[in-house]
Amino acid sequence: GGTDSSAGTSSFSSKLELSSNDTFSISGTTGTISGDTGSTQTKISSLDISTGAASAQSALATIDSALAQIDNQRADLGAVQNRFDYTISNLSNIQENLSASRGRIQDTDFAVETANLTKSQILQQAGTSILSQANQLPQAALSLLG
Repeated sequence: GGTDSSAGTSSFSSKLELSSNDTFSISGTTGTISGDTGSTQTKISSLDISTGAASAQSALATIDSALAQIDNQRADLGAVQNRFDYTISNLSNIQENLSASRGRIQDTDFAVETANLTKSQILQQAGTSILSQANQLPQAALSLLG
């Protein structure tokens, strides 16, 4: 495993064997631990825990640091994934609303709607004409009296 910074991917694999009697050994495939924090890369194969407790503690600190970097990268990736999920959801909603609007426009019966508009306009004009005539009747009565 290792980090391929040109492709922006990370992978890590290892095998750890521990035995008692004060001797420890670590084996696995060669890889690197790196991050975008500007830290130096440490090869897994260069970790040596066979020489004593201090070197084992140093190796654990290095591994802990690498795990912390992986956690940070996973958090960043999760944030990006959440933004993508929100954008996908938003675009899906927009597409659904647009499709529904287009369907309502296409389903409109223009002949019926035009007839309804004409009917409404005729009723409005008739109402205005009746009000005009009703206002003229009191004027005619006043002119006869006066």
